[in-house]
Amino acid sequence: MFDVLTIAALVDEVQRTLIGGRVQKVAQTGPFAVGLEIYAGQRWGLLIDIKPQEPKLYLTRSLPASDPDLVTPFLLLLRKYVRGARLVAVEQVPLERIARFRFATVLAEERRGDLERKPVETEFIVELMGRHSNAILVSADGHILDALKRVPPTMSAVRPVLPGRPYQPPPPQLKRDPRQLTADRVASLLLEARPDAELPTLLVQQLAGFSPQMAREATYRAVGAASVTVNELRERPDIPARLAAAIASVLEPLETHHFEPTVYRSSGEPVAFAAIPLHYLHGLEVETCSTISEAIERFFLERPEPSERAADRYAQRRARLLEAIARERARLEARVRALEQERDRAAEAERWRLMGEAILASLAVIEPGQRELVFDGLRIPLDPERTPVENAQEYFERYRKAKAAAEQVPARLEATRLELEYLEQLRALAMVAESAETLEALRQELGLLEDAAGSAASGKKAKQRKLRVWRTERGDRIIVGRNARENDWITFSVARPDDTWLHARGLAGSHVIVQWAGPEDPRILEKAAAIAAWYSEGRESTRVAVDATQRRDVRRIPGAAPGLVRYRNERTLHVRPLPPGELGLVEA
Repeated sequence: MFDVLTIAALVDEVQRTLIGGRVQKVAQTGPFAVGLEIYAGQRWGLLIDIKPQEPKLYLTRSLPASDPDLVTPFLLLLRKYVRGARLVAVEQVPLERIARFRFATVLAEERRGDLERKPVETEFIVELMGRHSNAILVSADGHILDALKRVPPTMSAVRPVLPGRPYQPPPPQLKRDPRQLTADRVASLLLEARPDAELPTLLVQQLAGFSPQMAREATYRAVGAASVTVNELRERPDIPARLAAAIASVLEPLETHHFEPTVYRSSGEPVAFAAIPLHYLHGLEVETCSTISEAIERFFLERPEPSERAADRYAQRRARLLEAIARERARLEARVRALEQERDRAAEAERWRLMGEAILASLAVIEPGQRELVFDGLRIPLDPERTPVENAQEYFERYRKAKAAAEQVPARLEATRLELEYLEQLRALAMVAESAETLEALRQELGLLEDAAGSAASGKKAKQRKLRVWRTERGDRIIVGRNARENDWITFSVARPDDTWLHARGLAGSHVIVQWAGPEDPRILEKAAAIAAWYSEGRESTRVAVDATQRRDVRRIPGAAPGLVRYRNERTLHVRPLPPGELGLVEA
């Protein structure tokens, strides 16, 4: 989350807000954290925390209280050089998670009894690099005055960080510059990679400044999935250009300085923040913030646990589920093709019977070793190693098999197509799932649980989770299914015959039930339709057709998987997909 885009957005925010401001207070708020109070038209706090587990840097209106027991040499130097100084510049090291703050002040020194005042500039360099994070105060001549975390040669022979030593930036990344990528260079990158390499991992390994979050977003923008292997892309000639364009779009804010700070939530809890929209986290609640500092502060203050990877794990879980669905879909589509070929062969059954009869009718004229018989314009291949009767029997056997297949293939095709329809339903529900629990339920429906977990649950009725229900002001209940089995359950076990049932027309998605507290209200029906559109694969569309009918007019498809239905007497509403929170509904 603290990647080069976040640092760029922070630097941009500081340039707009704090340049020219004066540092009024310097405090050490923790063993690895300091805060600067800066007045620039109004008071701001600049918080720097280099805690190895989760370093952070952001502007805040209220700095944490200082620790009176933490009066360190570093703090005393900061007070000497930075307190009272003006912030004159801030910049980001290109494609690095490093921000350099330059301060200017005037220091008084006594020389031979006279008090001399001289201008002094220092740089406060903040490096947010995981466990290697640091905050280093550097003199104008490039020597280290001190660091929040000193690094002796015994800890790093390559880059010690100690007072008096010249400041050395972190070693350069020996990776490709993502700003220079063309479609041809992307093609070379993919060609050089291992076939089983995950594309996001490859981008992190090969592109300077690319974080896992940025890599997943670029992958999603290019191929519509947050994770995919290189091998899956090699047969697609459009991928190099699409991926180059996606990478450029992710990096575009570095040039335009147009950032869209966002916090992502699951069930109300923040799980990620970013300086750009993350389309691969679709399905999570999205909160747009006015500044990146606001997004960072909300994330760290409001989250219930310190895990930075919850959103990434959620997206990875969704990606794995979608990959499993895609594999199963490919298997079923191959079965459909095989059955269609079998059906086509069955259509030739009558021709094979005629060939067999023609051979029997021509026994007197067929010579030993003959390879072909022409009978009434019909050319019949013969096996020269077989007798004419054996050749005829071979064609009659083909005829019998084809006739038998002709009777079975239509039913098998229909069953396979219903399975594909069910898979499409699972895929759409996975795309709009808003919690890890919903993804897990869909995973179970696909049969992906480990054997041990499956055997433990076998023979037992699954415990029903709390329904997803929203209420209107007058008390109407709008119930939404989260997975295929829950769709089936709310439609055929929870809903009453007179309740209204809704579903996006021709699209996979959630079943929606309206239980009326009074007469049917067209406005409430339209809200329910908007919810049905939102929880369908039409979520990104501007308008979606949604069918509504009474529950009594909905029927299961015999032999089909849960959630697949047929219905009649429907009305069709054309609505804009909207989440319940934007419709004035209250979650029950």
